[in-house]
Parts: sequence; C-alpha cells; structure tokens
Amino acid sequence: MTTGTAQLDAVFTALGDPTRRDIVARLSRGDATVTELAEPYAMSLQAVSQHIRVLERCGLVSRGRDRQARPCRLEPGVLREAESWLEESRRTWSARMDRLEAHLAAVQERGQA
Repeated sequence: MTTGTAQLDAVFTALGDPTRRDIVARLSRGDATVTELAEPYAMSLQAVSQHIRVLERCGLVSRGRDRQARPCRLEPGVLREAESWLEESRRTWSARMDRLEAHLAAVQERGQA
C-alpha cells in the first residue's frame, strides 16, 4: 500500500463519522478553536478533541498558533486529492455502465430480430 493510498484510506475513514464531517464543514467556513468547534455538540471537549486528532492524523486538519489559542484549520489539498480519486472512479464506472448499456441494447436488438 502506498503512502498516498494509506492517506486516502485514512481520509475516507475519518469522513465516515458524521461529527467529523460536520467539523470539516464548519472549518470550510474558517478557522476555529476546539472550544468553538465543540459548542454545537452534546459531548465533552475531550471527545471533540479526539475527533479533531483523527482529522489531523489523516491531514484534513492542522492546528496553528495564535497567541494562546491553537485554531484548527482545514487543509483543502487533502480534500482535493480525495475528490480527484472520487472523480476518477466516477468516470471509470460511468464508462463501464455505458458499455453495459450498449451491450444490453445490442443483445435486446438481436433478440427482436
């Protein structure tokens, strides 16, 4: 397994959780502290921090330094890599479905002749 594949696996695993997807969506609007990210959830600050660590490990989120705070920020390049993989897969499957559709139409036409 290549490093790129391992990172892609980690990204999709991280995004498999609705709380982490929500955190990514929130960070797409701008940087936020863990406390700010935790506000809408009925979970401890520690639980939200664990979600953020998962997002950090796969490269989707990084933490900066702003005086005493450590704001979280989205790393869009990692999302672009996942999007690229999804688009490539979509094109592959679309082409396969087009070929299947053409084959089935040919079989049906032969059956009617």
